Amino acid sequence: MNALLAGLTILVIGDSHMVTRDYLITTLHDDLLAQGAQVDSYGMCGANAGDWVYPSTVSCGKAERIGKAGPEINRAPSTPTYQINQLIAKSHPNLIVIEMGDTMAGYGQKAFPQGWIYQQVHALTGRIAEQNIPCVWVGPPWGSEGSTYHKTFDRVKEMAEFLSTAVAPCRFIDSTQFSKPNEWPTIDGQHLTNSGYKAWGADIAAALDQMVPQMQLAKKP
Repeated sequence: MNALLAGLTILVIGDSHMVTRDYLITTLHDDLLAQGAQVDSYGMCGANAGDWVYPSTVSCGKAERIGKAGPEINRAPSTPTYQINQLIAKSHPNLIVIEMGDTMAGYGQKAFPQGWIYQQVHALTGRIAEQNIPCVWVGPPWGSEGSTYHKTFDRVKEMAEFLSTAVAPCRFIDSTQFSKPNEWPTIDGQHLTNSGYKAWGADIAAALDQMVPQMQLAKKP
């Protein structure tokens, strides 16, 4: 157990990397639990940052995991989105972790949608800032090139570099620093194999360990 995270309540939200049982909703969640944190995790497949702010629906499922319970996966074709204000009111977190990037990077588009990404990011970070809760944004991993998702290493790098400048007041974790391109295999170009999600979850948890002492988070009585 890591005393730095023990006693903290951490709210984790993310995209499709959080919506399958052996993805981050299991690996990252378990890593944070093992360090003594209370963890609530939520994922929405295909969701952009603004979908956590403005009521909408997602077409490929969502998932949640509360504390030590197992993940609950909802694969309904049209299901209402989670709303960040409601999740904050429910969890009362000391820290919010946002895993998001692949859904907004514009893979397959010639032009990088910088202005739209900025609007999406700030819609979400603005709501969190209103609540005065520290946050950390986790960018996308390399994935693989040449798939139906049209993911390229150049665009992943471009997205990571832009997010590093756009997510303030959240701090940024650059997932491309955890591996080399093609080091973590994927099942479809975007989603990792089980070993990749274990490695990614562990790396995110380790990065949070390093950041938390600098954030002066207030622990609950």
